[in-house]
Amino acid sequence: MARVLSAALVALLLLAGCERDPMSRAALLAEAGHFQEAKQLLSHELERSDLTDAVRKTLAFELDRLRRIRIDYPDTKESLYKELTGSVRGITPEEFNRWITEGRFDMRVIDDTVRFMYASRSNLFWRYPEIRSRRISPPDRSAYEHAVLENCRAIAAAAREQRTPLVLPKTFTVRMWVRLEPDAALAGQKIRAWLPIPRTFPHQDAFQLLRSSWPVVSLDSASSPIRSAYLETFAKPDSITAFELEYRYRAFGVSYDLDPGHVRPYRGGDSMIDPYIAPGPHVSFSDAMRRLSDRLLDSETNPVRIAKRFYDWIADSIQYSYAIEYSTIRDIGTYCLEHRYGDCGQEALLLITLCRMNGIPARWQSGWYTFPGGKTIHDWTELYFEPYGWVPVDPYMGIFAMQYLSSLDDEARREVRDFFFGGLDQYRMAANSDHCQELSPPKRSLRSDVVDFQRGELEAESGNIYFDHYSYGLVIEEEQQR
Repeated sequence: MARVLSAALVALLLLAGCERDPMSRAALLAEAGHFQEAKQLLSHELERSDLTDAVRKTLAFELDRLRRIRIDYPDTKESLYKELTGSVRGITPEEFNRWITEGRFDMRVIDDTVRFMYASRSNLFWRYPEIRSRRISPPDRSAYEHAVLENCRAIAAAAREQRTPLVLPKTFTVRMWVRLEPDAALAGQKIRAWLPIPRTFPHQDAFQLLRSSWPVVSLDSASSPIRSAYLETFAKPDSITAFELEYRYRAFGVSYDLDPGHVRPYRGGDSMIDPYIAPGPHVSFSDAMRRLSDRLLDSETNPVRIAKRFYDWIADSIQYSYAIEYSTIRDIGTYCLEHRYGDCGQEALLLITLCRMNGIPARWQSGWYTFPGGKTIHDWTELYFEPYGWVPVDPYMGIFAMQYLSSLDDEARREVRDFFFGGLDQYRMAANSDHCQELSPPKRSLRSDVVDFQRGELEAESGNIYFDHYSYGLVIEEEQQR
C-alpha cells in the first residue's frame, strides 16, 4: 500500500527537531501526503526578506518539487482500473484491489487521495511476467531483438578481426526539435533553450552543425561533460515557439576484449579519474549498498571480475520500470536498490555506486539510443580499467537481454548481455560524460532535470519551463557508407 505517516508519527518527528527546519518539515508533510500544507509552509518561508540567494533557490526547488510529483502521479484508482481493462485480459476488480494491496503499483497519497504513477499500466508488464502473458495486443519485437543480436555479433567479430575495439563506424544525420506550448510564456518574453548535441568520445566524433532554427548563441566545447547548443528567441502571441537543430556525427561500434589477467587495480592519484571513485550526488556508500557489495564480492579482488559480478547481478535481479522524474528522488542509486527496479539511469547509478565503493572508477554516459525500432532517451556507464581506459558498460542492456529478449534462446541472451559489458552499438548519441553537471551558460532558473540532459532545457524571463509545457523529438537517418 502507499506509505502514509500517521498524525502521531508526524507530530513525534516534528518534536524531534524538524520544527526548526522548514524544508525538513515540508518534506515530512509531503511524505505523509499533506501536499497543500507543505506548499503553504514553503510559500510562507519564501516571503521572508532575509533569505540568502542559495536558500531561496533551494526553497523554490522544494516548492516546485511538490508540483512535479503531482504531475508524475496523475491517476486515480478509477482511472487506472479503466486503463487496465483495455490492456490486461480478464482483469477483475478483486484482482486489481489485490494488486494494490500487494504493492504492485507506484502510488502515494496526495492531499488525502491515493494517486498512481503515470506508467503504472506499462510497469505491470515490465515487472510481472505472468501479467505480461495476458497483455492485449502485445507488440511484436522479435525483428528488433534479432537485429540487436546480429549487430552485437558483427561488432564483436570485426573487433577480433581488426584487433581494435572501435569498428564499423556509422554516420548519422539528426534533426532534434523542441516545441513550446503557446501559453508557456508571455508574448515578448525571451525564451532560452539548451539542446543536447554529440560530445567527442573515442567512439563518437566528426560533429558538424548543419542548420538551426534560430542563431546558435553558444556551442559547448567538444569535451564538455554536458554538451549543448544554446539558442534564444522571443515568444509570440498564441504561437508555438520551436527550436530545431540539424547536425551530423559519426559513431563507432565498440567491443573490448577485457582480459582480467591484464587489468591492474586503480591506485588513485590521477586528478581526472579520482572523482569517479568518490561518493557524490545519487552515489551514496550506504550500509545497504555495502552489504550487497560484500555478498557479491565473496573475496574477489580483480576489478573486471568484480564489476562483472555487479553487472550480472543487476541483469538478473533488477527489473526495468519507467521512472518518476529524477529531480523528485533524493538518492537515485539507493532508490533503485531498495525497490529492485528502475529505468536505465537508475540502473546505471546503482552500478556506478557499487563500482566506486570498490575503487573501480565509474561514470555516467547518456543521450539517446537510436537503434531502429527502439529509439529513446537513454543512460549507461563507463568503467575505467587499466590499461584499457574508459570502457562502456550498459546495465540496462544486460537486464533487457536476460529478462525481456523473449524471442532469443538462453545462449543468445547471455551473448547480448556479455557484449554490453565492454561493448556498445553505434546507435547512440552521447551528449553527457557525467551526471549532475551545470549547463553553459548556466540556467538562471531551476533545472527541469537536475541529473541528466537529453530532452533539452528551456526557460523564460519569468522562470523555468518544465517538461509539461513542451514536447521534444529526434529524427535520425543513417547515411550510406561510401
